[in-house]
Amino acid sequence: MMWFEFKDWLELSTGLDRDSLHIYAGVGLQLAVAICLRRSLASVIPWLFVVVAACGNEYYDLSFVSEIPSDRNNIYLDEAVRDISNTLLLPTILLLISRFWPHWLADKYGPDNRSDERGGDSPSV
Repeated sequence: MMWFEFKDWLELSTGLDRDSLHIYAGVGLQLAVAICLRRSLASVIPWLFVVVAACGNEYYDLSFVSEIPSDRNNIYLDEAVRDISNTLLLPTILLLISRFWPHWLADKYGPDNRSDERGGDSPSV
């Protein structure tokens, strides 16, 4: 099965539109690469995998368009830019948050500091 046919099958079988699939694929790839390479989401490497995959996918999609009339050229390029943007938006947000504001993703008190010594404001379990 060709890649383009696989994407059509995935769209039909899940009931999701292509924009949604781009979002899920971007986050899924970032998480999978981070797990496989044992890297944090704060590392640029999982994010770079998503960038390369998104650009490669759009290049492959554009290779199926033959003899683009000059007035329609912008339509295909605009769609490619939108797809890349959809794919990279959440992985970029995850990268930035985990790099610069990691306390947003984890308990700011830590597991060892959950005692009543903080003045009784420990989170309820």
